[in-house]
Amino acid sequence: MKSFCTALLAASCTLAASLTLAGELAPRRIVDTGPSEHLVLPPPFATKSVGNSPQVIGWPTGAMPKAPAGFEVTLFADELDNPRNILVLPNRDVLVVEANRRRGNSRALLFRDTNKSGKPDRREVFLANLNAAFGVALHGGKIFVGNTDAVVAYPYRTGDTQITAKAENILSLPEGGHYTRNVIVDPEGKKLYIAVGSATNVDEENIDAKDPRRAAILQTNLDGSAMRVFAGGLRNPVGMDWEPKTKTLWTVVNERDGLGDDLVPDFLTSARDGAFYGWPYSYFGQIEDPRKKGQRPDLVAKAIKPDYAMGSHVAALGLTFYMGNSFPSRYHGGAFIGLRGSWNRSTPAGYKVVFVPFQNGKPSGPIEDFLTGFLAEEKPNRAHGRPVGVTVWSDGSLLVADDGAGKIWRVSAKK
Repeated sequence: MKSFCTALLAASCTLAASLTLAGELAPRRIVDTGPSEHLVLPPPFATKSVGNSPQVIGWPTGAMPKAPAGFEVTLFADELDNPRNILVLPNRDVLVVEANRRRGNSRALLFRDTNKSGKPDRREVFLANLNAAFGVALHGGKIFVGNTDAVVAYPYRTGDTQITAKAENILSLPEGGHYTRNVIVDPEGKKLYIAVGSATNVDEENIDAKDPRRAAILQTNLDGSAMRVFAGGLRNPVGMDWEPKTKTLWTVVNERDGLGDDLVPDFLTSARDGAFYGWPYSYFGQIEDPRKKGQRPDLVAKAIKPDYAMGSHVAALGLTFYMGNSFPSRYHGGAFIGLRGSWNRSTPAGYKVVFVPFQNGKPSGPIEDFLTGFLAEEKPNRAHGRPVGVTVWSDGSLLVADDGAGKIWRVSAKK
């Protein structure tokens, strides 16, 4: 970790200090990935903010994403409606949440591989009539689901293929805006954590400031009682997982738009109890957003830097730490992250699954491409698909939800 950071810092300083023939400082090379303390970011509005949403064209017959040498990619499931999140149940069944924004039209589908072939042979509608659902977690005989307006729970017994019981309301939530609500149970099985995104880009409308549950990770008891803000100032936290060495909660967060191509980097960070991460008043510590300048100097002063930048506008949404055994040892304990891809950058960014190595509970190296090929063309911006949720199946393979193409990909190590 130390050698990686030292090399990156030296390179950044050398570039920033290089002189032109006229004796003036040359433009700094932008560094928007890696440890926060070594970023080199441009000033706000250095470039225009653009709208550059992709046209999703799907995958040609037989085509699929590309993984590094030594890995194999196969199609796990298809013909899905906006699949965004995946949960593996204790008996190897796989739940896929279709995060449809239309009220009452989300579902969770169950896939079962009865003969352990790596390809499911049974598909069932596990839960229906969900409300723009995203998060799903299992603990103590209950399935917890994060609808956009509430966390609800259902009774579950291992082997169930369908749940028809009435939902138990655990916690009401503010709906809409950044609509995904992820849920995760702590390793001790005592607390529930809920990720709630903002309603706005940078709250120029003064909507989010009225509701402290927004742009935050909330903590409750498993019955929804004792709700409090665990970590705030997080514009749109989505993926969450527990780092295996320290049992610390980590999250990936979508940062704000409108400041140009290279601002503000999305990030991966440990979620510290009681911490404030800046949004909407500042970013990466005390860098004040000009659109909120002078409004809350007290919050800017207390804002802490996130741990690790993922790049600007990459739409980091999925997060899982690799706890399987079938991948090479260098991947063990590291983080896989689904980057859904930019919509407001002149040159597209993201559209891939990346890997960040970890040592001693912290990122220990640069971002590595792991599953690529989702972006078909840069100009015009055309994509085969858009990766979101990532999780490790019981056999150690990686499952990837492609919401653009309506597919689940499986990445396994070649034997």
